[in-house]
Amino acid sequence: MSEKKKELQVAALENGTAIDHIPPAELFKVAKMLGLEHTQNTITIGNNLQSKKMGTKGMIKISDKFFEEDVINRIALIAPKVVLNIIRDFEVVEKRPVELPDEVTGLVICNNPKCITNNEPMLTRFRVIDKEHGTIRCEYCERKINRSDIVIK
Repeated sequence: MSEKKKELQVAALENGTAIDHIPPAELFKVAKMLGLEHTQNTITIGNNLQSKKMGTKGMIKISDKFFEEDVINRIALIAPKVVLNIIRDFEVVEKRPVELPDEVTGLVICNNPKCITNNEPMLTRFRVIDKEHGTIRCEYCERKINRSDIVIK
């Protein structure tokens, strides 16, 4: 019998953020939303990695990058069950589950073409009405938008 060896599937990160437990179908949406194609930081992207919790998962590691609250809210709109791991000196110093806020302002485009936010220069504002399913409602036209139909600015 041969002895199974365990190895890391993704390289360790000295300092930065690891975005873990991204559903594989949402990984590239998250990467695009973060604008990773424009960064000079070292980035490691893994998809369809084995996960005991999810079966398979995606992960993004970004060296020397720590995110502001509005970016974290954007991630929650696309993939609400992710975990942000803040890493310093190769150690996870904070594990932070991402959670949808009660209100989302200026991040999402209303999919109602007649909504005032699509016809006047103003910020959109949505109330989160179902955190479990990611359903939001426009404060102006009252249009409900499901997670799969959300378009991020």
